[in-house]
Amino acid sequence: MQTLANWDGGPGPWILFFPLIWAAVVFGVVTVLRRTIWRGRRGPWRAMSDARPTGDSPIALLGRRFASGEIDEDEYWRRLSVLDEQFGRTGKGGAA
Repeated sequence: MQTLANWDGGPGPWILFFPLIWAAVVFGVVTVLRRTIWRGRRGPWRAMSDARPTGDSPIALLGRRFASGEIDEDEYWRRLSVLDEQFGRTGKGGAA
């Protein structure tokens, strides 16, 4: 009797499909993780804190106000130095 696992005394050509099945499983797991758990974090290998201000942080708000023309450059640098003392920044550059 010939079955899929025993084709004339050997595993037969079906043995070639098992690595493809495992590759599809690994690809599927990585795809699901990237679309659910890792979304928004740039993957698990990145630190959660970003060097650039994002969202509603005071430094980002100050930058938006300066960009829209609500405050001038002198006011921007003065307020940025106060925010640096109070909140600190992890990125390079900026007001030194």
